[in-house]
Amino acid sequence: MLTLIASVKLIAEIALLALFGQWVLGLLSGQKRDTNLFYKVLQQIGKPFVLLARFVSPRFVLERHHPLVAFLILGFVWIMATAAKISHCLKIGVQLCQ
Repeated sequence: MLTLIASVKLIAEIALLALFGQWVLGLLSGQKRDTNLFYKVLQQIGKPFVLLARFVSPRFVLERHHPLVAFLILGFVWIMATAAKISHCLKIGVQLCQ
């Protein structure tokens, strides 16, 4: 169970960092972000989560806001996985979680 919780938390962390890095790199590179190799790599990492956010969000949410929705959903998943890990570690004993 601990492996599953840690895996979900790790996937959420990687996706959160990819979306955050994509946002920062988009701010730094401006209009040339579509030709930036690193921006495209980060975009590919976050793409499944953005597609999931597009599926979950209502139709009136603009296309450009879907990465923000994905970031917020992933943040919630990360918080829930962290809380589940803490709860599980307290239940089985902290020594077994190291």
